[in-house]
Amino acid sequence: MKNRYILHCDLNGFFASVECALAPQLKNVPMAVGGNEKSRHGIILAKNELAKKYGVQTAETLASARKKCPELVIVPPHYDKYEKYSKYVNTIYLRYTDLVEPFGIDESWLDITGTLHLYGDVNFITAKKIADEIRETIKRETGLTASVGVSFNKAFAKLGSDYKKPDATTVITRENYKQIVYPLNVNTLLFVGRSVSEKLNQMHISTIGQLAEFPLDILEKRLGAAGDILYKYANGEDDDPVGCYYSSHKVKSVGRGITFSHDIADIQSVQAGLSALASDVCARMRHQGIKCKTVQLSVKDVNFKTVQRRLPLEQATNSTKKIYSCALDIFNKCWSLKKPIRAMTVTALNLVYETEYQEQISFFEISVDDEKEHRLDSAVDKITDKFGKDAIKPASLINNDMGIK
Repeated sequence: MKNRYILHCDLNGFFASVECALAPQLKNVPMAVGGNEKSRHGIILAKNELAKKYGVQTAETLASARKKCPELVIVPPHYDKYEKYSKYVNTIYLRYTDLVEPFGIDESWLDITGTLHLYGDVNFITAKKIADEIRETIKRETGLTASVGVSFNKAFAKLGSDYKKPDATTVITRENYKQIVYPLNVNTLLFVGRSVSEKLNQMHISTIGQLAEFPLDILEKRLGAAGDILYKYANGEDDDPVGCYYSSHKVKSVGRGITFSHDIADIQSVQAGLSALASDVCARMRHQGIKCKTVQLSVKDVNFKTVQRRLPLEQATNSTKKIYSCALDIFNKCWSLKKPIRAMTVTALNLVYETEYQEQISFFEISVDDEKEHRLDSAVDKITDKFGKDAIKPASLINNDMGIK
């Protein structure tokens, strides 16, 4: 089997590292990025290495963190700054390959298989040199550090970036993966969340090695399709390609997905999630001068089962209100809230350029509401362009604890 050479680059303590880069004095004190201290939902979003030594953990409450470290300095998040750093770091990755797939704001996969020969022999020694060079370039140009996993598939590359932190490179090959990967806790494997981890533990599976050797038919019976996927991940059989999110080809779809920080099972959380997703998708369409004629909603439950439905629109649109309403309509028709939700994705399909699309409007139709929606969307775009997307958002998303930004 021909080797692929995949990197997974993970920026260490990203939010905290950006704050320290912007205010160097923070490097010398235990600090963390946290929510509003007056809010009951205030939690630690990221921390620096000094705070980590006190046992401060991501997602714990600010009160709990202060008990561990009374001198902890809490700074508010600046999401617009994080986005700028994230985009810049991804441009560094693009110097080495056009196959760059972001996985959240601070992580990306790179497939360097096709460009590896430009840097030396086609092997993991050269791949590690590239990974080390990328880490040094990030540090030199941004002041941030990164951990990089190098492997022959995406799942193991991500395990590699988590293996040594901060500022390290770990290589996982076909020859050494059993020694490195098999002893690791099963919850370190890609897409093994709390619910799946509990089910695996009930089957006395606590390490990746135990998962790799467990009978596949029983895994599929207990976990469904997720059992087959995780079995392949554990055995190094992940063949998922690295996407090309920065291609210059004509846009075929505009989508945004989110894996919630905890499973949700109430309509208010669903509405908040769909509102955030629709807002992001529509803003990107408006910036690119395109509209969609079809809306697609994907909903994934805690067992990785995904329901995906599409709904065609009477008229092409990039209105946030209309895309949100359409996505909510799809949700109400295809999903029962008796099943907790792990993730959702809203995708705009069947795209047309605004300059090429002539809207069909009835002679008797009054489009005052459409004009109001257009002016509102334009005003929001201008504010977020100038001050960052965190400058204005629905009230339901302020200090939310679902991982929606």
